[in-house]
Amino acid sequence: MRIAAACPDALALGLGPGLALADARARVPTLLAVDHDPEGDAQMIEAIADWCDRYTPMVACDPPHGLMLDLTGCVASADEVAHDITARGLIVRHAEAETPDRARALARFGPGLSAAALELDADRATALRRAGLTTIGDLAARPPAVLAARFGSTMTAKLARVLGAEDIRITPRRPPPALFVSRRFAEPIARTDYVLECVAEMIAEAVEALNQRGTGGRDFVARLYRSDGAVHSLRIATGAPTRDPARVMRLFRERIETLSDPLDPGFGYDALRLDVPVTEPLKRAQLGLEGGEAPEAALGPLLDRIGVRMGQGRVRRFAVGNSHVPELAALQLPAHRPGLPLPWHQAEAEEPPARPLHLFSPPQRIEVMAEVPDGPPRRFRWRSRAHDVTRFEGPERIAAEWWKRRDGAGLTRDYYRIEDSEGRRFWVFRHGLYEREATAPDWYLHGVFV
Repeated sequence: MRIAAACPDALALGLGPGLALADARARVPTLLAVDHDPEGDAQMIEAIADWCDRYTPMVACDPPHGLMLDLTGCVASADEVAHDITARGLIVRHAEAETPDRARALARFGPGLSAAALELDADRATALRRAGLTTIGDLAARPPAVLAARFGSTMTAKLARVLGAEDIRITPRRPPPALFVSRRFAEPIARTDYVLECVAEMIAEAVEALNQRGTGGRDFVARLYRSDGAVHSLRIATGAPTRDPARVMRLFRERIETLSDPLDPGFGYDALRLDVPVTEPLKRAQLGLEGGEAPEAALGPLLDRIGVRMGQGRVRRFAVGNSHVPELAALQLPAHRPGLPLPWHQAEAEEPPARPLHLFSPPQRIEVMAEVPDGPPRRFRWRSRAHDVTRFEGPERIAAEWWKRRDGAGLTRDYYRIEDSEGRRFWVFRHGLYEREATAPDWYLHGVFV
Protein backbone atom coordinates (compact mmCIF):
# COMPACT_ATOMS: atom_id res chain seq x y z
CA MET A 1 0.00 0.00 0.00
CA ARG A 2 1.34 3.40 -0.99
CA ILE A 3 0.34 6.99 -0.38
CA ALA A 4 -1.81 8.42 -3.17
CA ALA A 5 -2.18 11.95 -1.77
CA ALA A 6 -0.96 13.81 1.29
CA CYS A 7 -2.04 16.92 3.18
CA PRO A 8 0.35 19.91 3.61
CA ASP A 9 1.37 18.79 7.11
CA ALA A 10 2.35 15.36 5.81
CA LEU A 11 4.24 16.87 2.91
CA ALA A 12 6.17 19.07 5.36
CA LEU A 13 7.25 15.87 7.16
CA GLY A 14 8.54 14.38 3.92
CA LEU A 15 5.59 12.06 3.35
CA GLY A 16 4.50 12.30 -0.26
CA PRO A 17 2.68 10.33 -2.97
CA GLY A 18 4.35 7.04 -3.88
CA LEU A 19 5.85 6.41 -0.44
CA ALA A 20 5.04 3.01 1.04
CA LEU A 21 2.52 3.25 3.88
CA ALA A 22 4.69 1.06 6.12
CA ASP A 23 7.64 3.46 5.69
CA ALA A 24 5.39 6.42 6.39
CA ARG A 25 4.13 4.85 9.62
CA ALA A 26 7.70 4.09 10.64
CA ARG A 27 8.56 7.79 10.33
CA VAL A 28 5.32 9.10 11.86
CA PRO A 29 3.66 6.54 14.16
CA THR A 30 0.64 8.82 14.71
CA LEU A 31 -0.05 9.02 10.97
CA LEU A 32 -3.75 9.08 10.06
CA ALA A 33 -4.40 7.24 6.79
CA VAL A 34 -7.70 6.64 4.97
CA ASP A 35 -8.43 4.47 1.93
CA HIS A 36 -8.08 6.06 -1.47
CA ASP A 37 -11.54 6.50 -3.01
CA PRO A 38 -11.26 7.57 -6.69
CA GLU A 39 -15.03 7.33 -7.24
CA GLY A 40 -15.67 9.51 -4.21
CA ASP A 41 -13.11 12.03 -5.49
CA ALA A 42 -14.83 12.13 -8.88
CA GLN A 43 -18.22 12.70 -7.23
CA MET A 44 -16.76 15.53 -5.17
CA ILE A 45 -15.29 17.15 -8.29
CA GLU A 46 -18.73 16.92 -9.94
CA ALA A 47 -20.32 18.54 -6.88
CA ILE A 48 -17.80 21.37 -6.96
CA ALA A 49 -18.44 21.76 -10.69
CA ASP A 50 -22.18 22.11 -9.98
CA TRP A 51 -21.37 24.76 -7.41
CA CYS A 52 -19.15 26.63 -9.92
CA ASP A 53 -22.08 26.93 -12.33
CA ARG A 54 -22.96 30.10 -10.44
CA TYR A 55 -20.00 31.83 -12.03
CA THR A 56 -20.24 30.56 -15.61
CA PRO A 57 -22.06 27.85 -17.58
CA MET A 58 -18.73 26.92 -19.22
CA VAL A 59 -17.45 24.45 -16.62
CA ALA A 60 -15.50 21.32 -17.54
CA CYS A 61 -13.95 18.60 -15.38
CA ASP A 62 -10.20 18.05 -15.72
CA PRO A 63 -9.66 14.56 -14.24
CA PRO A 64 -8.61 13.46 -11.80
CA HIS A 65 -8.62 16.52 -9.52
CA GLY A 66 -9.14 19.61 -11.64
CA LEU A 67 -11.75 21.94 -13.08
CA MET A 68 -11.65 24.26 -16.08
CA LEU A 69 -13.80 27.42 -16.06
CA ASP A 70 -14.18 29.77 -19.00
CA LEU A 71 -14.76 33.14 -17.29
CA THR A 72 -14.80 35.18 -20.51
CA GLY A 73 -17.38 37.92 -20.11
CA CYS A 74 -18.18 36.92 -16.52
CA VAL A 75 -18.10 39.20 -13.49
CA ALA A 76 -16.14 36.76 -11.32
CA SER A 77 -12.36 36.36 -11.59
CA ALA A 78 -10.28 33.24 -11.02
CA ASP A 79 -9.01 34.66 -7.71
CA GLU A 80 -12.57 35.21 -6.51
CA VAL A 81 -13.64 31.67 -7.45
CA ALA A 82 -10.59 30.19 -5.71
CA HIS A 83 -11.25 32.31 -2.61
CA ASP A 84 -14.85 31.11 -2.38
CA ILE A 85 -13.80 27.45 -2.71
CA THR A 86 -10.99 27.87 -0.14
CA ALA A 87 -13.50 29.39 2.28
CA ARG A 88 -15.26 26.00 2.29
CA GLY A 89 -12.21 24.18 3.61
CA LEU A 90 -10.61 23.02 0.36
CA ILE A 91 -7.05 23.59 -0.79
CA VAL A 92 -6.96 25.18 -4.24
CA ARG A 93 -4.18 25.83 -6.71
CA HIS A 94 -5.42 28.02 -9.53
CA ALA A 95 -4.24 30.12 -12.41
CA GLU A 96 -5.81 32.38 -15.03
CA ALA A 97 -4.56 32.40 -18.61
CA GLU A 98 -5.64 32.96 -22.21
CA THR A 99 -5.94 29.22 -22.96
CA PRO A 100 -7.01 26.21 -20.84
CA ASP A 101 -3.72 24.34 -21.29
CA ARG A 102 -1.64 27.32 -20.18
CA ALA A 103 -3.86 27.86 -17.13
CA ARG A 104 -3.52 24.18 -16.21
CA ALA A 105 0.28 24.29 -16.55
CA LEU A 106 0.56 27.44 -14.43
CA ALA A 107 -1.70 26.01 -11.74
CA ARG A 108 0.16 22.71 -11.49
CA PHE A 109 3.78 23.78 -12.04
CA GLY A 110 3.95 27.47 -11.13
CA PRO A 111 5.09 30.50 -13.12
CA GLY A 112 8.54 28.99 -13.80
CA LEU A 113 6.94 26.32 -15.99
CA SER A 114 9.32 23.41 -16.11
CA ALA A 115 9.24 21.05 -19.06
CA ALA A 116 7.21 18.67 -16.87
CA ALA A 117 4.23 20.96 -17.59
CA LEU A 118 3.95 19.25 -20.98
CA GLU A 119 3.11 16.00 -19.14
CA LEU A 120 4.92 13.82 -21.65
CA ASP A 121 5.56 10.11 -21.34
CA ALA A 122 8.64 8.92 -19.45
CA ASP A 123 10.81 8.37 -22.54
CA ARG A 124 10.26 11.86 -23.97
CA ALA A 125 10.67 13.47 -20.53
CA THR A 126 14.02 11.69 -20.10
CA ALA A 127 15.14 12.74 -23.58
CA LEU A 128 14.32 16.39 -22.83
CA ARG A 129 16.24 16.27 -19.56
CA ARG A 130 19.31 14.72 -21.20
CA ALA A 131 19.20 17.40 -23.90
CA GLY A 132 19.28 20.09 -21.22
CA LEU A 133 15.78 21.34 -22.03
CA THR A 134 14.34 21.68 -18.54
CA THR A 135 11.96 24.62 -18.87
CA ILE A 136 9.25 25.73 -21.26
CA GLY A 137 11.41 28.75 -22.03
CA ASP A 138 14.21 26.48 -23.24
CA LEU A 139 11.81 24.76 -25.61
CA ALA A 140 10.22 27.99 -26.81
CA ALA A 141 13.63 29.24 -27.92
CA ARG A 142 14.08 26.27 -30.31
CA PRO A 143 12.53 26.09 -33.79
CA PRO A 144 9.35 23.95 -33.70
CA ALA A 145 10.45 21.94 -36.73
CA VAL A 146 13.63 20.84 -34.95
CA LEU A 147 11.72 19.83 -31.83
CA ALA A 148 9.13 17.94 -33.87
CA ALA A 149 11.82 16.03 -35.75
CA ARG A 150 13.47 14.91 -32.49
CA PHE A 151 10.60 14.58 -30.02
CA GLY A 152 7.53 14.20 -32.22
CA SER A 153 4.68 16.44 -33.31
CA THR A 154 2.64 15.60 -30.18
CA MET A 155 5.15 17.41 -28.01
CA THR A 156 5.24 20.53 -30.21
CA ALA A 157 1.43 20.64 -30.26
CA LYS A 158 1.33 20.53 -26.44
CA LEU A 159 4.03 23.18 -26.29
CA ALA A 160 2.01 25.50 -28.54
CA ARG A 161 -1.04 25.11 -26.29
CA VAL A 162 0.96 25.72 -23.09
CA LEU A 163 2.55 28.82 -24.65
CA GLY A 164 -0.90 30.08 -25.64
CA ALA A 165 -0.11 29.99 -29.35
CA GLU A 166 -2.85 27.43 -29.97
CA ASP A 167 -6.21 27.45 -28.23
CA ILE A 168 -8.37 24.35 -27.77
CA ARG A 169 -11.62 25.39 -26.14
CA ILE A 170 -12.93 23.45 -23.19
CA THR A 171 -15.86 21.08 -23.61
CA PRO A 172 -18.39 22.03 -20.90
CA ARG A 173 -20.15 19.36 -18.87
CA ARG A 174 -23.52 20.65 -20.08
CA PRO A 175 -24.26 22.34 -23.41
CA PRO A 176 -24.13 26.09 -22.75
CA PRO A 177 -27.55 27.76 -22.92
CA ALA A 178 -28.45 30.03 -25.79
CA LEU A 179 -28.98 32.79 -23.22
CA PHE A 180 -28.48 33.18 -19.48
CA VAL A 181 -28.89 35.91 -16.86
CA SER A 182 -27.37 35.77 -13.38
CA ARG A 183 -27.53 37.57 -10.04
CA ARG A 184 -25.02 37.41 -7.20
CA PHE A 185 -25.54 38.76 -3.70
CA ALA A 186 -23.07 40.08 -1.15
CA GLU A 187 -25.21 38.51 1.59
CA PRO A 188 -27.30 35.33 1.13
CA ILE A 189 -31.04 35.89 0.73
CA ALA A 190 -33.45 33.57 2.56
CA ARG A 191 -36.86 35.08 1.79
CA THR A 192 -38.68 33.11 -0.89
CA ASP A 193 -40.72 36.11 -2.03
CA TYR A 194 -37.55 38.12 -2.62
CA VAL A 195 -36.04 35.19 -4.54
CA LEU A 196 -39.11 35.17 -6.79
CA GLU A 197 -38.80 38.93 -7.34
CA CYS A 198 -35.21 38.41 -8.49
CA VAL A 199 -36.30 35.58 -10.79
CA ALA A 200 -38.95 37.88 -12.28
CA GLU A 201 -36.28 40.54 -12.90
CA MET A 202 -34.04 38.00 -14.64
CA ILE A 203 -36.97 36.83 -16.79
CA ALA A 204 -37.63 40.42 -17.86
CA GLU A 205 -33.95 40.87 -18.73
CA ALA A 206 -33.89 37.60 -20.68
CA VAL A 207 -37.08 38.54 -22.55
CA GLU A 208 -35.53 41.85 -23.56
CA ALA A 209 -32.51 40.00 -24.99
CA LEU A 210 -34.81 37.56 -26.81
CA ASN A 211 -36.77 40.47 -28.24
CA GLN A 212 -33.58 41.99 -29.64
CA ARG A 213 -32.68 38.67 -31.26
CA GLY A 214 -36.16 38.12 -32.68
CA THR A 215 -36.46 34.77 -30.91
CA GLY A 216 -38.52 33.23 -28.14
CA GLY A 217 -37.66 30.77 -25.39
CA ARG A 218 -38.90 27.18 -25.31
CA ASP A 219 -37.12 26.06 -22.11
CA PHE A 220 -36.40 28.10 -19.01
CA VAL A 221 -34.27 26.86 -16.10
CA ALA A 222 -33.90 28.77 -12.83
CA ARG A 223 -30.89 27.65 -10.76
CA LEU A 224 -30.79 28.68 -7.09
CA TYR A 225 -27.33 28.36 -5.52
CA ARG A 226 -27.47 27.96 -1.76
CA SER A 227 -24.64 29.24 0.39
CA ASP A 228 -23.86 25.72 1.67
CA GLY A 229 -23.27 24.45 -1.89
CA ALA A 230 -26.69 22.91 -2.61
CA VAL A 231 -28.22 23.77 -5.98
CA HIS A 232 -31.98 23.84 -6.64
CA SER A 233 -33.07 23.71 -10.29
CA LEU A 234 -36.56 24.59 -11.52
CA ARG A 235 -37.32 23.84 -15.18
CA ILE A 236 -40.34 24.73 -17.28
CA ALA A 237 -41.01 24.16 -20.98
CA THR A 238 -43.50 25.78 -23.31
CA GLY A 239 -45.25 24.32 -26.32
CA ALA A 240 -44.29 27.30 -28.50
CA PRO A 241 -41.57 29.97 -28.24
CA THR A 242 -42.59 32.86 -26.03
CA ARG A 243 -41.39 36.28 -24.92
CA ASP A 244 -44.17 36.87 -22.41
CA PRO A 245 -42.52 37.48 -18.99
CA ALA A 246 -45.83 37.20 -17.10
CA ARG A 247 -46.54 33.81 -18.66
CA VAL A 248 -43.06 32.47 -17.82
CA MET A 249 -43.21 33.74 -14.25
CA ARG A 250 -46.69 32.25 -13.74
CA LEU A 251 -45.35 28.86 -14.86
CA PHE A 252 -42.44 29.11 -12.42
CA ARG A 253 -44.81 29.90 -9.55
CA GLU A 254 -46.98 26.92 -10.42
CA ARG A 255 -43.86 24.76 -10.71
CA ILE A 256 -42.88 25.72 -7.17
CA GLU A 257 -46.41 24.94 -5.92
CA THR A 258 -46.20 21.41 -7.37
CA LEU A 259 -42.88 20.54 -5.68
CA SER A 260 -43.14 17.55 -3.36
CA ASP A 261 -40.54 19.21 -1.10
CA PRO A 262 -40.90 22.98 -0.72
CA LEU A 263 -37.85 25.10 -1.47
CA ASP A 264 -35.62 25.23 1.60
CA PRO A 265 -33.34 28.29 1.42
CA GLY A 266 -31.40 27.13 4.49
CA PHE A 267 -28.93 29.91 5.29
CA GLY A 268 -29.88 31.62 2.05
CA TYR A 269 -29.04 31.76 -1.65
CA ASP A 270 -25.96 33.71 -2.65
CA ALA A 271 -26.45 33.41 -6.42
CA LEU A 272 -29.28 32.91 -8.94
CA ARG A 273 -29.14 32.14 -12.65
CA LEU A 274 -31.78 31.87 -15.36
CA ASP A 275 -30.89 29.75 -18.39
CA VAL A 276 -32.77 29.73 -21.70
CA PRO A 277 -31.36 26.53 -23.28
CA VAL A 278 -33.65 26.43 -26.32
CA THR A 279 -34.73 29.40 -28.43
CA GLU A 280 -36.61 29.57 -31.73
CA PRO A 281 -37.56 32.33 -34.14
CA LEU A 282 -40.70 34.11 -33.01
CA LYS A 283 -42.82 36.31 -35.23
CA ARG A 284 -45.22 38.92 -33.99
CA ALA A 285 -48.57 37.50 -32.91
CA GLN A 286 -51.54 37.84 -35.31
CA LEU A 287 -54.42 39.76 -33.74
CA GLY A 288 -58.05 38.73 -34.13
CA LEU A 289 -60.38 40.65 -36.43
CA GLU A 290 -62.17 42.17 -33.44
CA GLY A 291 -58.95 43.03 -31.64
CA GLY A 292 -57.15 41.14 -28.93
CA GLU A 293 -55.36 37.83 -29.15
CA ALA A 294 -56.46 35.15 -31.60
CA PRO A 295 -58.61 32.45 -29.92
CA GLU A 296 -56.21 29.60 -30.74
CA ALA A 297 -53.36 31.48 -29.02
CA ALA A 298 -54.92 30.75 -25.61
CA LEU A 299 -54.49 26.99 -26.04
CA GLY A 300 -50.70 27.07 -25.72
CA PRO A 301 -50.57 28.74 -22.28
CA LEU A 302 -53.29 26.38 -21.03
CA LEU A 303 -51.32 23.29 -22.11
CA ASP A 304 -48.18 24.74 -20.52
CA ARG A 305 -49.92 25.21 -17.18
CA ILE A 306 -51.38 21.70 -17.27
CA GLY A 307 -47.94 20.33 -18.17
CA VAL A 308 -46.30 22.11 -15.23
CA ARG A 309 -48.88 20.75 -12.79
CA MET A 310 -49.16 17.19 -14.12
CA GLY A 311 -45.72 16.73 -15.69
CA GLN A 312 -44.64 17.66 -19.21
CA GLY A 313 -44.63 14.05 -20.39
CA ARG A 314 -48.31 13.53 -19.49
CA VAL A 315 -49.68 16.17 -21.85
CA ARG A 316 -49.30 14.76 -25.34
CA ARG A 317 -50.27 15.62 -28.88
CA PHE A 318 -50.29 13.92 -32.25
CA ALA A 319 -47.54 14.67 -34.75
CA VAL A 320 -46.72 13.47 -38.24
CA GLY A 321 -44.12 10.69 -38.36
CA ASN A 322 -41.56 10.45 -41.12
CA SER A 323 -42.61 6.97 -42.27
CA HIS A 324 -44.98 5.41 -44.80
CA VAL A 325 -45.73 2.51 -42.44
CA PRO A 326 -49.21 3.21 -40.99
CA GLU A 327 -48.40 2.62 -37.32
CA LEU A 328 -45.36 4.92 -37.60
CA ALA A 329 -47.00 7.65 -39.67
CA ALA A 330 -48.36 9.38 -36.54
CA LEU A 331 -46.64 9.82 -33.20
CA GLN A 332 -47.63 10.88 -29.72
CA LEU A 333 -45.18 13.51 -28.45
CA PRO A 334 -45.06 15.65 -25.30
CA ALA A 335 -46.98 18.83 -26.02
CA HIS A 336 -43.90 21.04 -25.53
CA ARG A 337 -41.74 19.12 -28.00
CA PRO A 338 -41.72 20.29 -31.64
CA GLY A 339 -42.61 17.71 -34.26
CA LEU A 340 -41.30 17.20 -37.76
CA PRO A 341 -42.24 20.00 -40.17
CA LEU A 342 -44.45 17.67 -42.22
CA PRO A 343 -48.05 18.40 -43.26
CA TRP A 344 -50.97 16.18 -42.29
CA HIS A 345 -52.54 14.32 -45.19
CA GLN A 346 -55.81 15.98 -46.11
CA ALA A 347 -58.55 13.92 -47.76
CA GLU A 348 -60.27 15.40 -50.78
CA ALA A 349 -63.63 17.07 -50.31
CA GLU A 350 -66.56 14.63 -49.95
CA GLU A 351 -64.14 11.71 -50.08
CA PRO A 352 -63.97 9.14 -47.27
CA PRO A 353 -60.73 9.09 -45.28
CA ALA A 354 -57.96 6.91 -46.71
CA ARG A 355 -57.09 5.55 -43.27
CA PRO A 356 -58.98 5.20 -39.99
CA LEU A 357 -58.28 7.60 -37.17
CA HIS A 358 -57.69 4.75 -34.71
CA LEU A 359 -55.51 1.74 -35.48
CA PHE A 360 -55.41 -1.50 -33.54
CA SER A 361 -52.08 -2.15 -31.89
CA PRO A 362 -51.22 -4.80 -32.75
CA PRO A 363 -53.42 -5.53 -35.81
CA GLN A 364 -56.05 -8.20 -35.09
CA ARG A 365 -55.96 -11.53 -36.89
CA ILE A 366 -58.99 -12.37 -39.06
CA GLU A 367 -60.09 -15.33 -41.22
CA VAL A 368 -60.70 -14.33 -44.84
CA MET A 369 -62.33 -16.00 -47.82
CA ALA A 370 -61.44 -14.70 -51.31
CA GLU A 371 -62.48 -15.69 -54.82
CA VAL A 372 -58.84 -16.00 -55.89
CA PRO A 373 -55.83 -16.41 -53.60
CA ASP A 374 -54.38 -12.95 -54.26
CA GLY A 375 -57.73 -11.18 -54.68
CA PRO A 376 -59.75 -8.96 -52.34
CA PRO A 377 -61.67 -10.43 -49.39
CA ARG A 378 -65.29 -11.54 -49.98
CA ARG A 379 -66.06 -12.71 -46.48
CA PHE A 380 -64.15 -12.52 -43.19
CA ARG A 381 -64.61 -13.54 -39.58
CA TRP A 382 -63.59 -11.22 -36.75
CA ARG A 383 -64.29 -11.81 -33.05
CA SER A 384 -66.38 -14.92 -33.86
CA ARG A 385 -68.66 -12.95 -36.17
CA ALA A 386 -68.89 -13.30 -39.96
CA HIS A 387 -69.00 -10.26 -42.24
CA ASP A 388 -70.01 -10.32 -45.91
CA VAL A 389 -68.06 -7.81 -48.02
CA THR A 390 -70.24 -5.80 -50.41
CA ARG A 391 -67.76 -3.12 -51.52
CA PHE A 392 -63.98 -2.83 -51.52
CA GLU A 393 -61.19 -0.50 -52.67
CA GLY A 394 -57.59 -1.56 -53.14
CA PRO A 395 -55.14 -2.90 -52.87
CA GLU A 396 -52.82 -0.22 -51.50
CA ARG A 397 -49.44 -1.92 -51.35
CA ILE A 398 -47.13 -0.87 -48.51
CA ALA A 399 -43.65 -2.35 -48.18
CA ALA A 400 -41.52 -2.38 -45.04
CA GLU A 401 -38.54 -0.06 -44.59
CA TRP A 402 -35.57 -1.26 -46.58
CA TRP A 403 -33.33 -1.63 -43.53
CA LYS A 404 -35.59 -4.15 -41.83
CA ARG A 405 -34.68 -7.78 -42.11
CA ARG A 406 -36.98 -10.16 -43.91
CA ASP A 407 -38.92 -11.44 -40.93
CA GLY A 408 -42.52 -11.32 -39.74
CA ALA A 409 -42.41 -7.53 -39.44
CA GLY A 410 -40.83 -6.91 -42.82
CA LEU A 411 -43.35 -8.45 -45.23
CA THR A 412 -45.28 -6.52 -47.86
CA ARG A 413 -48.85 -5.54 -46.99
CA ASP A 414 -51.81 -5.20 -49.37
CA TYR A 415 -54.44 -2.95 -47.76
CA TYR A 416 -58.17 -2.88 -48.66
CA ARG A 417 -60.93 -0.53 -47.58
CA ILE A 418 -64.01 -2.70 -47.34
CA GLU A 419 -67.68 -2.33 -46.41
CA ASP A 420 -69.87 -5.15 -45.13
CA SER A 421 -73.55 -5.80 -45.71
CA GLU A 422 -74.51 -3.73 -42.64
CA GLY A 423 -72.64 -0.63 -43.85
CA ARG A 424 -69.67 -0.92 -41.51
CA ARG A 425 -66.26 -0.10 -42.97
CA PHE A 426 -62.96 -1.75 -42.15
CA TRP A 427 -59.30 -1.46 -43.08
CA VAL A 428 -57.71 -4.88 -43.60
CA PHE A 429 -54.48 -6.10 -45.12
CA ARG A 430 -52.91 -9.25 -46.44
CA HIS A 431 -49.50 -9.77 -44.84
CA GLY A 432 -47.17 -11.11 -47.53
CA LEU A 433 -47.37 -12.06 -51.21
CA TYR A 434 -48.48 -15.45 -52.52
CA GLU A 435 -45.71 -15.77 -55.09
CA ARG A 436 -42.96 -15.03 -52.53
CA GLU A 437 -44.02 -16.78 -49.33
CA ALA A 438 -43.76 -20.51 -48.60
CA THR A 439 -47.13 -20.48 -46.81
CA ALA A 440 -50.38 -18.66 -47.47
CA PRO A 441 -50.26 -15.05 -46.20
CA ASP A 442 -52.26 -14.10 -43.11
CA TRP A 443 -54.95 -11.43 -42.97
CA TYR A 444 -55.29 -8.72 -40.31
CA LEU A 445 -57.78 -6.03 -39.38
CA HIS A 446 -55.84 -2.82 -38.76
CA GLY A 447 -58.60 -0.30 -38.10
CA VAL A 448 -62.30 0.54 -38.23
CA PHE A 449 -63.71 3.61 -39.98
CA VAL A 450 -66.14 5.65 -37.91
